[in-house]
Amino acid sequence: MTNVNEFLVAAEGSEDIPFTSEPSILFPAAYDVVWSLVVFIIVFLLFWKYVLPKFQEVLAEREDQIKGGIERAQAAQAEASAALEKNNAELAEARAEAAAIREAARAKGKEIEAESRERAEAESKRIVEAGEKQLLASREQVVAELRNDLGQNSINLAERLLGTELSDSTRRSNTIDSFLSELDNVSTRK
Repeated sequence: MTNVNEFLVAAEGSEDIPFTSEPSILFPAAYDVVWSLVVFIIVFLLFWKYVLPKFQEVLAEREDQIKGGIERAQAAQAEASAALEKNNAELAEARAEAAAIREAARAKGKEIEAESRERAEAESKRIVEAGEKQLLASREQVVAELRNDLGQNSINLAERLLGTELSDSTRRSNTIDSFLSELDNVSTRK
């Protein structure tokens, strides 16, 4: 500080004292401009040499990633569209096949139903015919039994009326036959 005071005292008499004139607000001093320009050029060159290439490299990688991502997304979308088309075609084919299977099953069911109905009708006819045959046989058996019983009753009645015993078998059978023929005639007249 002493040097500065001495300098100020020595310069009091002279008009060339540094820092005594007012600096301009609009224009900086020439040494500030020069040193600022030197620092700016050094920083600019460092930036240009080291930072800017790295920055461009990062931007290029980012651009490649984005482009690659878009291309992958488009490829995946195309693949998904193709898979969707394939699935839709398979689904349509499966639906058509299912419809054909249903129609075949319906037709087969109708065939089975018709066959079952035919078998049931045939079985029903057979059962009815067997029942009719059995009924006819039973009727004939009952008629034969009734004729025998009726014949026996007519002989008993004739013996009571005549008071004699009809022991002769030919007489008996003649009497029974005549009585039964009379009964047949009576039943047909009604």
